[in-house]
Amino acid sequence: MERIEYYRQCIRKLLTEQASAENSNPDVECQLVFDTEHDHYQLLDVGWEGLKRVYNCFIHLDIKDGKIWIQRNTTELDIAQALVEMGVSGVSKEDIVLGLHPPYKRPYTGYGVA
Repeated sequence: MERIEYYRQCIRKLLTEQASAENSNPDVECQLVFDTEHDHYQLLDVGWEGLKRVYNCFIHLDIKDGKIWIQRNTTELDIAQALVEMGVSGVSKEDIVLGLHPPYKRPYTGYGVA
C-alpha cells in the first residue's frame, strides 16, 4: 500500500507544478481535483474568455489496479517520462498505462499494459 501512496504523492506534485505553470488568464481558474478515495486526479480550466465559456480537462490521471493510468494529456509535458524521473525511485514504466492509447497499441509504448 505504501507504493500506492507514493504514486499519489507523485501525481499531486506533478499536477500542482503543472497548475502553477498554466495560470495565465485571470478570468480562467486552473483547478486541481484530487479524489484520493477513488484515485482520480485532474487538472482543468474553468472560467470565461470574453463571451466564450471555458471548461477543459487537460490532464486526467487515475490509479487503477496499482498502476497509474494516463487518461488525458493535452499539454506538451511528457507525463509518463516525468513520473519515471520523479524522486529517488520514480515510478516504474511497467506501472504506467497510457490509457489515452487504444489497448492494441499499449504493448508497443514501452510502458505497462492493463
